[in-house]
Amino acid sequence: MDILPILIDGDTARCRVLAAELADMIGRTVVSDDAPEPSHQCWVAARSDRLETNHPGIESEVQVLEADGNTTASDLLAQVHRVEMVDVGGGRSYPVIVGPGARCRLSEIVPPAARRVAVVTQAGIDVEVDPGREHRVFTVEDGERAKRLDVVGELAASFAQWGLTRNDVVVAVGGGVVTDLGGFTASVYHRGIPVVHVATTLLGQIDAAIGGKCGVNLPEGKNLVGSFWQPSAVLCDTDTLASLPERDYRSGMGELAKYHFLGGGDLDALPLVDRVAACVRIKADVVADDEREAGRRAILNYGHTLAHALESAGTYEIRHGEAVATGLVYAAEVAHRLGRIDAAHVAEHRRVVEHYGQATTVPAGLDGDQVLELFARDKKALDGVTFVLDGPNGVEPVRVDDRALLLDALDAMR
Repeated sequence: MDILPILIDGDTARCRVLAAELADMIGRTVVSDDAPEPSHQCWVAARSDRLETNHPGIESEVQVLEADGNTTASDLLAQVHRVEMVDVGGGRSYPVIVGPGARCRLSEIVPPAARRVAVVTQAGIDVEVDPGREHRVFTVEDGERAKRLDVVGELAASFAQWGLTRNDVVVAVGGGVVTDLGGFTASVYHRGIPVVHVATTLLGQIDAAIGGKCGVNLPEGKNLVGSFWQPSAVLCDTDTLASLPERDYRSGMGELAKYHFLGGGDLDALPLVDRVAACVRIKADVVADDEREAGRRAILNYGHTLAHALESAGTYEIRHGEAVATGLVYAAEVAHRLGRIDAAHVAEHRRVVEHYGQATTVPAGLDGDQVLELFARDKKALDGVTFVLDGPNGVEPVRVDDRALLLDALDAMR
């Protein structure tokens, strides 16, 4: 995925000044009017006749910002970034800032009482942040295997040895693994210190970093130990998506697919920044209504029952978003067999999932009996097996006890 260049439209001399200021604010480079092909660069430029001559039709390849004699760089920043507020009740709320270079705003949203910042990240995440005060980077091992209780203990011990206090802050820089791990460690260290998430993957930006759910895995299942710990802020820097491996980006698209059925509508018609912001808005609305998953928030687990089973089986090389996308189709098949939706709506699930390049079949050789056993271990299983299913009233939790029906729906995906 290429980074969308930014073009400032207005008086050329004034816009060159604004371009330099904006580029500094979002960590980009200012290019000259005769720059190389813009779609392969991280850049900001001012409009001029020379630029248009060298790049005919450039308006279709860039984000155009309007400027006049009174426009400031901060005004342009408001055009570049989307700010969605997550209201979690009791007078508590926090901003989610979405857009290119959003991570460069970290220093302005770190709580002012913090003297030190512990930056938690993984090896291979080449995203630097500057919280504007003393900080130290704590790097954990790569992959999902980092989400373990012993890693939480190691991080907490390292924080204590450094002298991190309850007024200080954890900043989690990475995808869902890092925000889960960093958020949970922050929630238990000194019985809870502030955390800020800098989400660097699509899956993290539209889901994992938003809403305060964090935790680690056990050998018995995913996310079985965790807490609800709301961040102080979330930064979704869409520039970081350009360096994601193709499969990681596609995995994020698998998670994004669920928002089509949660009120997102035709998300594909939106530019990337607005698409991410729309997903954040949907999740923020649900979290505001049900912070601790006592009711409505469970709909955010749409597609996740089968997804967690596929991930916990451990036999298949499958990413979380890929598993969720397949789980959406399975949930539709189950709902259809329960008479909740018709065949056309099942077909719509398959169409959306296929559109995002995801599998609508389960892995070859999948053991149905093992899958059903894993369903029973799922953290949503309060009394029997609980699925999140579509129906006449929309997506909602539904208890399903019919073993034969669940196996038949699974067979429909082989």
